[in-house]
Amino acid sequence: MINQGEILQTIRMIDRQHLDVRTITMGISLRDCAHSDIALSCGKIYDKICRLAGDLVKTGESIEAEFGIPIVNKRISVTPIALIAESCDAADYLPFAKALDRAAKTVGVDFLGGFSALVHKGCTLGDEKLLRSIPEALAETELVCSSVNVGTTRAGINMTAVRAMGEIIKETAYLTRNSGSLGCAKLVVFCNAVEDNPFMAGAFHGIGEPECEINVGVSGPGVVYEALKAAKGQPLDAVAETIKKTAFHITRVGQLVAQEASARLKVPFGVVDLSLAPTPAIGDSVADILEEMGLSSVGAPGTTAALALLNDAVKKGGVMASSNVGGLSGAFIPVSEDAGMIAAARAGHLTLEKLEAMTCVCSVGLDMIAVPGDTPAETLAAIIADEAAIGMVNNKTAAVRIIPAYGKKLGDRVEFGGLLGSAPIMPVNTCSPAEFVLRGGRIPAPMHSLRN
Repeated sequence: MINQGEILQTIRMIDRQHLDVRTITMGISLRDCAHSDIALSCGKIYDKICRLAGDLVKTGESIEAEFGIPIVNKRISVTPIALIAESCDAADYLPFAKALDRAAKTVGVDFLGGFSALVHKGCTLGDEKLLRSIPEALAETELVCSSVNVGTTRAGINMTAVRAMGEIIKETAYLTRNSGSLGCAKLVVFCNAVEDNPFMAGAFHGIGEPECEINVGVSGPGVVYEALKAAKGQPLDAVAETIKKTAFHITRVGQLVAQEASARLKVPFGVVDLSLAPTPAIGDSVADILEEMGLSSVGAPGTTAALALLNDAVKKGGVMASSNVGGLSGAFIPVSEDAGMIAAARAGHLTLEKLEAMTCVCSVGLDMIAVPGDTPAETLAAIIADEAAIGMVNNKTAAVRIIPAYGKKLGDRVEFGGLLGSAPIMPVNTCSPAEFVLRGGRIPAPMHSLRN
């Protein structure tokens, strides 16, 4: 049982080290909102979200004020819309995106995730309609986020869908060109997507989840960084132990917030996601943690090993603090959202290829990476395929959130603002993978997927 006295032990982390609860995310099932009439279905979606999430923001704010714990975002995730929308015969699913956006604005949340499709083994007609709707949906809404799962360890990789996602990302970049191709920052392509992830842009409420639940995502790279300063010069097993103990405290904060929100909203408590999610603020950086371990710069030889240590220690500390650890849980490495990553990329120390190697051992994948706007769709698709292969073979979640910033070239930067920060345009290998990508079909699942 967690009490307020336990939280007082972490007050210094909150005051000086950027500890926060990054998000309270309410997951809502929309399976009972399917209808053959698109207008009726959209109306049911809007009404249900407003009914269940009407007090979410107010509850988060009251917990924040009472316990002194910053809660940065209040969010909603919903059942992948492709599963709901295919009950109607509409040719385009933009009205669903607009209904979600309207509901999100009415209840006052920061983002809503779930304009999504699960196509790892193939596409239904509804999936295909949703994929075609993504660029316009992200261009014409403000708060809606989209995700597409193109592979799993058990199913392999749907390369036809991967190829389509390269084109969809390019179109989204063009349609949102006046805002730095911001639409692409609200679109994630997954392999092995999880059903209870509270973090955007990839959150959706999986079909195995309950009617409604509360998931909490904590953060705190700055807390880990400060803790490691006290371990300077110590061997790496001592570093791991320091991180583990710190992650325990961070997760306990998330557990308290999740329990309070669950009780006050009368909604089941789902999971605490203990991912270290950086921000552009100085001192709130995963890159700083890696450099505090002894690297001269993130991206240097040894970076992947240091990140593996960090990710593992965070998970071990978290599972000791809560029986409800879930989501992604580990260390995020988004370039635009991490001041240290931005600096390393600008200096040329951090490349796309090194980031890909790092994703073998971190929580998610290639995240918030800006590349030249003229990068071909086939190259984007091939980058997605590479990352999906890492996830598939290693039986882990892997993802790509890449922004081919329209009109931008190497040496430029793109500004997103807020938690999304800014990103330098990173170079991309110009060798063409077009013939490979255009084959389509499916990359079969690896041998170790046969576990029955």
